[in-house]
Amino acid sequence: MMKVSVIGTGSWGTALANVLSENGHEVLMWGKTKATIEEINTHHTNEKYLKDIELHAKLAASDVLEDVVHHAEIIIIAVPTKAIRSVMQQINQVINNKKTFIHVSKGIEPHTFKRISEMITEEIDIEYMEGVAVLSGPSHAEELALKHPTTVAVASENETIRQIAQDIFMNEYFRIYTNDDLVGVEIGGALKNIIALAAGITDGLGYGDNAKAALMTRGLAEITRLGTRMGADPMTFLGLAGIGDLIVTCTSVHSRNWKCGNMLGKGLTLEEALSNMGMVVEGVRTTEAANEMADAFGVEMPITQSLYKVLFEGLDVHEGVQNLMNREKTNE
Repeated sequence: MMKVSVIGTGSWGTALANVLSENGHEVLMWGKTKATIEEINTHHTNEKYLKDIELHAKLAASDVLEDVVHHAEIIIIAVPTKAIRSVMQQINQVINNKKTFIHVSKGIEPHTFKRISEMITEEIDIEYMEGVAVLSGPSHAEELALKHPTTVAVASENETIRQIAQDIFMNEYFRIYTNDDLVGVEIGGALKNIIALAAGITDGLGYGDNAKAALMTRGLAEITRLGTRMGADPMTFLGLAGIGDLIVTCTSVHSRNWKCGNMLGKGLTLEEALSNMGMVVEGVRTTEAANEMADAFGVEMPITQSLYKVLFEGLDVHEGVQNLMNREKTNE
């Protein structure tokens, strides 16, 4: 048994905390909403994010960050990308010994192009950093909470941390593969959200399977081009954190990014779609970052750049599709 803290009480953080509790670990969650904390502790539910799911009886939560940080040997970071730095800064103020960090978020910081593991490392003093890993792959919180078979990858530059992460999470319905390509797993998890937004748009426009298959295939090419430019192993993008995550996020009704894109395809503005979602849509912020990265690194990413114009420059979605279809002839 290990002591594990989960930072964040959203759907994915809650589902993973529940797995860890069922695996026999002593788990304490942290969140800012007192009502959610009380619901988890008293009713063993988190209805806002995991409707009709009964959580493990021993799973506990607190809104006192210092208590949650001091509780753990391992800290799971499950907050939106835009909150990573501020949350890590708060943790750094109360941490008092070395911790292992495993993040489960998917995004890239605009302007700096930092991956989440880099942000965590920058914000935690080195004397408190045992190491960092990422857990990523084709995984919806709703299905994991229902104990549907789910398989993901855990990546770290530290072999011991990879093994620890595999050991604490893995059970009969949650299978974990280890991977030493931290860069590739983080990039794959982040950039697939861009393609999922675009896939939602094509569905919202009423296009069929041909369009989505082409979009996903060419989207994977964009992800691979940028990922390898950043130092990733191209084979990573043929695995769980690449094509696996891409498939599930582009095709599932559980996908926030697909849902948001679908509303855009049906004529809603970005502001209207995000308001209807009521939850963070990571692909929007990641599109901004990846568009900047494409220019900075000289990488061709036409889908990403077209989506950026739709999201941030008011380009009509129909025109965006036509621009992609009418690009100059090229080879695959």
